Amino acid sequence: MTRMSDQPARWTRATVYPDMWVDPDDDPRSAEGATPEGELATLTQFLDDYRLTLTMKCEGLDPEQLARRSVPPSTLSLLGLLRHLAEDERDWRNWISDGDPLPKLYGKRDADFDGAVADRAVIDAAHADLEREQAATDAALAAHPDLGERLGRNRISVRELLVHRIEEYARHCGQADLLRECIDGRVGQ
Repeated sequence: MTRMSDQPARWTRATVYPDMWVDPDDDPRSAEGATPEGELATLTQFLDDYRLTLTMKCEGLDPEQLARRSVPPSTLSLLGLLRHLAEDERDWRNWISDGDPLPKLYGKRDADFDGAVADRAVIDAAHADLEREQAATDAALAAHPDLGERLGRNRISVRELLVHRIEEYARHCGQADLLRECIDGRVGQ
């Protein structure tokens, strides 16, 4: 699978469309056909799809591959992205809270990436942290279905927060595309 340059050969599991990650029938993200009704359902579906895309980009890799850094001096890795987005979910809850902010999950700035080491316990914790923080942020926002409602000390609208979350996941999914291709050559959106 590797060339003489030690770069992995590009490949995909898709057989129908060569630029896809998987074939449409095997894709757990939004199915073709009916689209969500309304703005809130649409925003939520896009967020869910990007979350699932990130998870898919991390599947099937060993601890070393998940923790592999992009290019020096960057600390960017797939595992770091999982940890970073768990931290972001917690921060977003702080944005909509009137109470004291929740503490950082991983400590000082960039600890989410710096602590992304090739250890199965760290990987399992990252997945659990992300799932827990996503669920907590989703639950906090579920109490506010009005997209125009303004929350927290900075009075951010629910709409703005949802769009920001989509933007953050989309940006990091783009990075995950490149990281995964560098790791084992697998391509596809």
